[in-house]
Amino acid sequence: MRPSRPTRPSRPAFVGVAVVLLASVAVGCGDAGELKGAGSTPTAISPDQLWPDLTPAASPAFDIGEVDTQVVKGITVPGGDIHTVDPVTVVRREIAESPGDYTEGAYDETARRMADCGRSGVQGLRCPVLKAYYRDLTGDGHDDMTLGFRQLPGNLTAVRVYTVRKNRLVQIMGYEDAVSAVELAGRSVIIRAPSEVAGYEYRLQWTWDQQQRAMLLTNDEMLRTGGADRKHSPHSQRPSASASPSAPSPSASASGR
Repeated sequence: MRPSRPTRPSRPAFVGVAVVLLASVAVGCGDAGELKGAGSTPTAISPDQLWPDLTPAASPAFDIGEVDTQVVKGITVPGGDIHTVDPVTVVRREIAESPGDYTEGAYDETARRMADCGRSGVQGLRCPVLKAYYRDLTGDGHDDMTLGFRQLPGNLTAVRVYTVRKNRLVQIMGYEDAVSAVELAGRSVIIRAPSEVAGYEYRLQWTWDQQQRAMLLTNDEMLRTGGADRKHSPHSQRPSASASPSAPSPSASASGR
């Protein structure tokens, strides 16, 4: 015999059960569900403007070269594919354009070690050119190249970003510093550098700007690293940005080829 379907309780019985359940919940949970105060809220304070009669500056006092883009002479990009560009050739071209820095200047060791560099990213142990990383930083659907090379002697690394315009290689960002790390995030290049203040580091973020058609310095801050006993940076002051700067290879999260 098939078991009979349970009968639905009449409305008065159902209501009675519900009342009993609600009462037991109230007894067991006390004031559960009630709003509780989180304490006093600090009063919002608007910024105070200092020296309101001061004449606003009409031009910048210093030029850090953050929109100094330049076409790399002597290098063409057939088909617009930046992957066909040899990173070593790009660095050699930069050295040739700045003989005062690399012949008998501050980075003459870099020029000498270029002889240990092969082609297409195949470098010797002494080659100052670091692995190139490729990612679309300009948002045009095509990869751009982030390149780094060591500035020797010394503790500096040069970071460059290149894109392709009309089959021409164009540098859209350059910076040099004693670099701790380099990261690619979205359309930004993030450079971390040691600070002269123990336990802190600099974090600089360069982001593609469509209007300027260049990577702009959009964030420059000092962050605590947690290492209070950290030694001071080997350089006494931060070098300024330039069309031909420096930094180490980006993090492994970027796609290297």
